[in-house]
Amino acid sequence: MNPAARLAALTPSGRARVPVAWSLYDLANTVFSYAIVSTAIGLWLTDDARYGQGPGQLVQGIAIAVSVGFNALISPFLGAISDRGGRRLPFLLFFTILAIVPSAIIGPSPALIGAALFTVANFAYQAALIYYDATLAEVSFPATRGRLSGIGVGVGYLGTLVTAVVLLGLGITETPDPIFLISGILFAVFAIPIFLVVKEPPAPAGRERVSWADIRGSFRQVGITIGHARQVPGLLRFLVGRLFYSDAVNTLIVVMSVVAVRGMGLTQGQFLYISLVLVVVAILASFGWGRLVDRFGPKKTLVAVLASWVVGLVLGVVALALPSTATGIAIFIAAGAIVGSGLGGVQVADRVFMIRLSPPARLGEFFGLYGLVGKGSQVIGQLLYGLIVFLLVDTLGNGAYQLAILSLLVTMVIGLWLIWPVSDRWTGSGELDAAGEHPHPITPPERLIPANAPIEPRV
Repeated sequence: MNPAARLAALTPSGRARVPVAWSLYDLANTVFSYAIVSTAIGLWLTDDARYGQGPGQLVQGIAIAVSVGFNALISPFLGAISDRGGRRLPFLLFFTILAIVPSAIIGPSPALIGAALFTVANFAYQAALIYYDATLAEVSFPATRGRLSGIGVGVGYLGTLVTAVVLLGLGITETPDPIFLISGILFAVFAIPIFLVVKEPPAPAGRERVSWADIRGSFRQVGITIGHARQVPGLLRFLVGRLFYSDAVNTLIVVMSVVAVRGMGLTQGQFLYISLVLVVVAILASFGWGRLVDRFGPKKTLVAVLASWVVGLVLGVVALALPSTATGIAIFIAAGAIVGSGLGGVQVADRVFMIRLSPPARLGEFFGLYGLVGKGSQVIGQLLYGLIVFLLVDTLGNGAYQLAILSLLVTMVIGLWLIWPVSDRWTGSGELDAAGEHPHPITPPERLIPANAPIEPRV
């Protein structure tokens, strides 16, 4: 079967262009994640012409916390609209435009206006993911959703490579200002196919509108889900541990450009080249971590990944003591390679770990809680990191970045300690028999990810 036929077999439409168009949206939103969240906004806000390093890092943390926190609060409402309304693409289009337009005009804006525009755009970006993930049910069969989801993840990684190549090809190596408009154009170009190609069935006649009772019920569901989670051995401890180690992962993704340029003394162009290499490392390492998950299980693999992050963060602290030196930059790149390889490992291992801890009947419900924990970690981590840099950078210089990275190291170690006693051998997931062994050949992890499992941004 040729590649086009294989793609066509993944979707009820029988058209290969449908999964292609759907996957390209994953590439599009990764452009926003990498170009704006991970690269441009931090450099833009911490420029001396705007807020400077300390206040700029705090403003960035507040903007992330407000946008992600508000999104987490109203996610049940947005989800209720998605479920009851029966149409997702109109909402996806609205939030996509709301992410693209404000972010594209940040460059020439005054500092306060730019921060506000980023807050709106990041909220919209997070909200769009709710509807994008939900469209997976329309473009795939139940048996092919995991496979198509995995294709989307892989194509999403390409968004980072495409963006870095375009920015370097255009010579955008000195100032972040043009990145906002360029990434907005790339976001729009790669997002357009999903709206032209993917067709939703019309909403059933007589479908009820979302009521306040539906909205209240969606918010109450969080408490109900926590109660259900208490019944599963180790699940709540795992989720609390995830709150801590995700704090370090998500925060470092956002601040890495500022650490590289303001802390290590690299140029914007050098950062783009290094990040390009590290993304390739992350992609290749993801396959290796996936094989380790299959061989040794998600628990041992996740512990190994988090331990590697501990090493990488320690090396990062050492590198920051030697800014603008060949030795310091070499150590920094080594730290980035370790952390970059572990980034894919975290995404691979902890989702499979979550599956091992979840009964099949509550898989989607518990993945909703899993996603909420990920968003909560961004709020806490960004505020703590930004506050440390804000309070100490004027007196300690790079020492402030070192202490901020050490705070991430502490949360990583706490997360590692929390998940250490949690077993992935729980037979209630249906994946293991009474002896704790696989009763049949292991299904590839990506096929086990439910359609509504949140896919976090990749960089």
